[in-house]
Order: sequence, then structure tokens, then C-alpha cells
Amino acid sequence: MSKGLRQSQAFLHTWSGLLLGWILFLVFVAGTIAFWREGLNRWMRPEIARVEQPMRVLAGSQAFLARKAPDAKSWIIPVATERSPGAQVFWVPQPKHGEERGRGGRRGRRDTQALIGADGQVAQARETRGGEFFYRFHFDLHYMPVIWARWLVGFATMMMLVAIVSGIVTHKKIFKDFFTLRRAKGQRSWLDGHNATAVLALPFHLMITYTGLVTLMALLMPWAVVANYTDERTVFATLFPTAAVVERIGRAAPLIDLRLIAADAERRLGAPASFIEVSDPGDAAARVSVSQSANSMLSSRTPRLTYDGVTGRLVWRSPPPGAAAETAGAMIGLHAGRFAGDGGRWLYFLCGIAGTLMVASGLVLWTVKRRERLPDPTRPHIGFRLVEWLNVAVIGGFPLGIACFFWANRLLPVTMRARADWEMHALFIAWAVAALMAFVVKPARAWWLLFAATGVLLVVLPIYDVVATDRGLFASLAIGDLMIAGIDATIMVFGLAFLLLARRVSRHRPVARHVRNPRAVTAFKVLEPAE
Repeated sequence: MSKGLRQSQAFLHTWSGLLLGWILFLVFVAGTIAFWREGLNRWMRPEIARVEQPMRVLAGSQAFLARKAPDAKSWIIPVATERSPGAQVFWVPQPKHGEERGRGGRRGRRDTQALIGADGQVAQARETRGGEFFYRFHFDLHYMPVIWARWLVGFATMMMLVAIVSGIVTHKKIFKDFFTLRRAKGQRSWLDGHNATAVLALPFHLMITYTGLVTLMALLMPWAVVANYTDERTVFATLFPTAAVVERIGRAAPLIDLRLIAADAERRLGAPASFIEVSDPGDAAARVSVSQSANSMLSSRTPRLTYDGVTGRLVWRSPPPGAAAETAGAMIGLHAGRFAGDGGRWLYFLCGIAGTLMVASGLVLWTVKRRERLPDPTRPHIGFRLVEWLNVAVIGGFPLGIACFFWANRLLPVTMRARADWEMHALFIAWAVAALMAFVVKPARAWWLLFAATGVLLVVLPIYDVVATDRGLFASLAIGDLMIAGIDATIMVFGLAFLLLARRVSRHRPVARHVRNPRAVTAFKVLEPAE
């Protein structure tokens, strides 16, 4: 019975991990990079100085919006930190005649936003998505409707959870195997590496996978919402309560200094503020809402305060969340890791790397395992060739695309129209070229060529920054900007790792063996657990 159970779990582990494994690889890579998205937002705008005085940025944001959009329906002002490139402010114009109240503008429009730099002035910086691209890509993907992408990522995440649990059941000596690493042993070496990266961060893998499903729970399991609420607005009003809406009365009144509001809110909350939203600025009915920073607590459901925008009097405080909302907020907070300091973020980052290697080694292990069982390894069947091509195209090609994305950020003209879009296009163009190369070049050669190209691009990039920008590694260290220096150093370390990997792959010589009788082996024999 035990053997039958383990064999069935081995089958489940193999195919649940394989069929959507390439999507999981993309999600792990992008999600791991996104743990440092604030730093990348700064690194990809080398013209931006580090924020030293957040309140100066806040004052500059208020002054800019008072000039630019004095009659707006609302302002949204992020509170700058040392990690951020400044404050990316947004404003929503008053609704035009016939438009629904409160929907007079769209937050994502480029003509209703601006970046306020460390000096409190509008920053003249290159257009880029920065680290936000990786954050959105790891659950929204790209070039496809968001709802489809989230369903695809959600289903892949469910398969990931199945693969992790079935893998634990399958490998009865999993912890013993963690301390075993046999080199140059073919299939055994790949299995040892897969086991080691899986067990090394097993609690993280379980946590990040389960909490990832929680972030999509309303999409994947909407029945509780449908059964208990009449419409979407009721759900949001319950989960995210806000102060009562006050209608604009049309009498002009000066807006209070937002620095006073922020200071009072931080005193009452006992934590830093994150976002400030001003409704109907310049009107006597103005309201100012302040949200607590998600970096200060585990739960993503942070408290919120609302003030009278003229007198500065506190008029509303968000009620404590219910048990279900608090649990969901804690799960989402665990997944995003915003509460973590630098040490915690490095731990998240390293565990994310382990997860990426776990997925990649599992995909490669599938081909290594079956190559030894092929009747003729020089003439594999179509299913094997498809998996092998996808492995090279995704595992070898996507990192190359990321390297080209970083280079596009540095080389595209600063004044180029739709510049941020073309940075992203550069990633996918490079990735498409890599996939085409993987199709026409033999895998053994394609692997090391892609790894070598990625390594060279990543190693040279920090050197280029030293020569061509004012924010190179040494300049960052000189002013104590360890986040930017750390990104440069990390990029170089990854570049060296890819070069070493390319060197190792190029020198690998498979052991020659005789062609087996085609009747002796089936092409898709199930992966058996290690004894």
C-alpha cells in the first residue's frame, strides 16, 4: 500500500510540476526580483537623488498639485522613503457632465501623474516601469488580458502546491537526501540538486505558494462573495471601510499643510504613513485620508485615518478588521514581504532563488531522466523535443530578456516616446530571439550560448554604470547608498554565476552508450521516487 501511494504521488508530482512548470519559473523569477522593486525603481532612474527628507518631498508634492490640479476631484500622494525614487503623485480630474461621480479620471493616465524628487520639485527622469514591471508581471504576465493571466497564474500556483505536497510524500528520505550531493552522476546529480533546493527553503515554498493563492482567492473561489453580497461595491465597503463621502460645496478654502496631517497621523498610528489621499482640495468640504505603511506591520490591511482638510480635525478612524479580514491581510502581507527589513528581504530573495532553482532543476530533471531511457537519444520523440525546447527557451531565454530589459533602460534615448513600453518590448524581443535560437540550435550548444550571453550582459552593466552615470557602484558606496550599490553588486554576482554556468555546460560531455532496443523502453515512463 505504501509503495502504491508513493508511486501515485510520484506521478502526480511529475506531471503537476511539468505541465505548467514554465509559467511557475517565470512567476518565481519575476516575484523574486520584485522583493527589491523599490530599489529597482530608483536604480532604473539614475538621475534621481536619494530621498533624505521625506517631508520636503511631501511639501513639494502639495505645492505642485496646488498649481497643476487645484480643482481636481482627488489627489493621491505616496509618502516618500529612502527606498523610493520620490513621490509618484496622481490626480483625478472632476467628472465631466454625464460622467459617474468619482470616475472623472483614470489613475494610470500619464497626463495625470508626476514624479516629485528629493528636492521637492518635479523630477526630470527617464520614463520607466522600473521594478514595478516585475511585480505586475509575476501575477499579470504581459500582452494578454489581466483576468486570463491571473487565472493562468492561479491554476499554475495550485499545481505548484500539489507538486510540493506530493513531492514531500514521494521522497521518504527527503531530509537525508538534502545532505547528499553527488557530482558528475547524471540523473542522480540533478535529483540531488532538486532535492537540496526544495528542502533548503521548504517552509518558504509552502508559504509563498499558499499565500499566493490567498491573494487570488476572490477570483479563484468567488462563491462566498456571491452568496453573501449583492454587488462588488458592498464587498469593498465591508473589507475596506472608508469615511462617509462629503459632497463638494463650492466654497473655496485653503488646504491645511499636509505635513501637519502626516505628523499627527503617524503619532496616532504609531507607525509611518504610506499614502495620503485628498478629496476635493481647495474646497471647504475637503477631506484628507492617511494610510499606515504596510512596511510597519504584517497585515496588508493597514489602518486609515480621515481628517477635515481645512481645520485638520480628525473625523474618522477605520474600525478594527474582523478575524477573516485580518487573516487574509496577514497572508497577503506574508506573501509580499513588505514588513521585512533589509535582512528579511534578503532572506525572501535567497529563498526565492532557491525556489527558482527548484523549478528549473525539476524541469531539466524530466529530460535527464527520460533521455537515459530513450531507445535512441539522438532521435527523441516529439514530446521529449518539445519539453527540451521549452526548457532552453524559458530557463535560458527569460534571464537573457531581463538582462536586455536592464540594458534598454540604460541605452534607449531618455526623451523617447513610449520609452517605458519599449523597455518591456526589448525584454520580449530578446526572449523571442532566444526561443528561436533554441529551436534551430542543438540544446547542448544553445544552453551555454544563452547563459554566456546573459552573463556577459550582466557583468558589463555595472561597469557601464560606473563609466556612463553618476550612480555607479563606487559613487553609491561613497555616499552610503547601499541599496543602489547592492543592486549593482548583485547584478555582477549573477553575471559571474551565469558565466561559470555557461563554462560548466560547454565542457560537459555526456557518457556514450549503446542504442537500446526500442521495444525495451516506453517514452513516457513515470518518474519513480528515489530510494
